[in-house]
Amino acid sequence: MTDVPLIDLHMHTTVSDGTDTPEEILARVKRAGIGVFSVTDHDAFKSGVVIRELLGKDDPCFILGAEFSCKDEEGQYHILGYGFDPDSDPVRSVVETGHRYRMEKVGERLDYLKRAYGFTFPAEEIDGLYALDNPGKPHIASLMVEHGYASTIEEAIKRYINGIRFTEKYVRPENAIAGILGSGGIPVLAHPAYGSGDQIILGEEMERRLQKLISFGLRGLEAYYSGFTARLRSGMLRLAEQYGLYVTAGSDYHGSNKLIELADTGLESADALPEGLARFLKDVRKEDHDQI
Repeated sequence: MTDVPLIDLHMHTTVSDGTDTPEEILARVKRAGIGVFSVTDHDAFKSGVVIRELLGKDDPCFILGAEFSCKDEEGQYHILGYGFDPDSDPVRSVVETGHRYRMEKVGERLDYLKRAYGFTFPAEEIDGLYALDNPGKPHIASLMVEHGYASTIEEAIKRYINGIRFTEKYVRPENAIAGILGSGGIPVLAHPAYGSGDQIILGEEMERRLQKLISFGLRGLEAYYSGFTARLRSGMLRLAEQYGLYVTAGSDYHGSNKLIELADTGLESADALPEGLARFLKDVRKEDHDQI
């Protein structure tokens, strides 16, 4: 019998590209028996603010979070922020920048699909895209499937939408990390071995990128992740120990948009709470619930 509570610190709602509302995801978390959780929508923390207001005394321990989509000259990074003050200017500035870039890219992607393939959508559906909190590629892909331009969301993204690339219009990782730290939060590198697209980052390249992020103030690694093999997981744990980093565990649950279940992190195979994760849960600012 494991001593490790069910923990999931990486999930998405309809505020970004998930299919569950904040209310629905809280209900699912409680039904799943998860004891500690965070919602980490892309470039947004609106869902977390909603969930905080819904929490009761006996509900699971909640940690406010967000996931920032970042890029620099070396590639792509997803930086998770935990326990920050949502009313603080530094993190709000990062959220506003990420949101502005997302809205600009929606228009450029729609223009590209029309120009390159003749794909068009009714005005009311385009207005619906812009009305979303944080529209992205999955939302455009879903419309393409509805109109028969692609068979699946994955095909729509890989075969068509990814035909347009953006070298700019991304939050830089150093800015995301500074915004999280400046608001009292803990910045963590999400699914560290995964880069852009299907890229796997290991060995010297992984360490070089990690050292750069640490120099910016990175403080943790998502070592337990639904997409990691046991070998990848052990490699991330080794790096966390080597550099004295916190450890987190996340499923990357998106509802029906991905075939991932809540609390599918690989942590259930552990016999005790990993030291880096125990330190994280002790140090991160949580809502008013009993300490883990």
